[in-house]
Amino acid sequence: MAMDDTMAEARRLVAAREWRSALDSLHGVQSTAENQFEIAYLLGICHARLGNWDEALLYLEQVVTGGLDIARDVQCRLALAYVYTVTGRHRLAEYELEKLRGSGLESPQVFAFLGYTCWAQERIEESLVWYGKALDLDSENANALNGLGYILACAGRDGARALTCCRKAVDKRPSDPAYLDSLAWTYFQLGFIDEARSQIGKALELAPGEAEIREHAEAIRLGEEATR
Repeated sequence: MAMDDTMAEARRLVAAREWRSALDSLHGVQSTAENQFEIAYLLGICHARLGNWDEALLYLEQVVTGGLDIARDVQCRLALAYVYTVTGRHRLAEYELEKLRGSGLESPQVFAFLGYTCWAQERIEESLVWYGKALDLDSENANALNGLGYILACAGRDGARALTCCRKAVDKRPSDPAYLDSLAWTYFQLGFIDEARSQIGKALELAPGEAEIREHAEAIRLGEEATR
């Protein structure tokens, strides 16, 4: 297969989310001055999707340090922020998101992501501000609704708003276990044990191995027993 055809096939596989096949195809593409950053970008995305965090960082950082393509730089920084977040490096995730803001990008996605990174670093007030900014731009953004509702519930603030936000998030994505978990936890914090048990059961069915969901399920079970 000619090099151009191999590259085209790699792009198709990435678009089709066939990450492993895309990696195999990309490794058959000869790197040149013209395509090296595109190859690095595609390799980084594939490795990130497959959970190969070190490899993802290696390739994605090549693209952002190259600084040749603004659109691709945005996607790479978002991907870097994601990888840093799932590997617990929240300050580095925040750095990448602030770089995007500094470049003029203000979007619900970036603001909600900043909300999460601040929450992970126990900066609750800042987290609430960022989630609020995300919703100012898009009042129906499910991720921001879920994040704001969950944090309000955990902080014991404005229970009515927390419940409204989490309900709206679940209405938009009823099969998302994280959103169901947030709604369950909000119900639990407000003392609605039956509703909490119902929602956490749905979350467990969808993601039985998720540690936080299992912890919430156990807390809800114990809370239910204490009320009998």
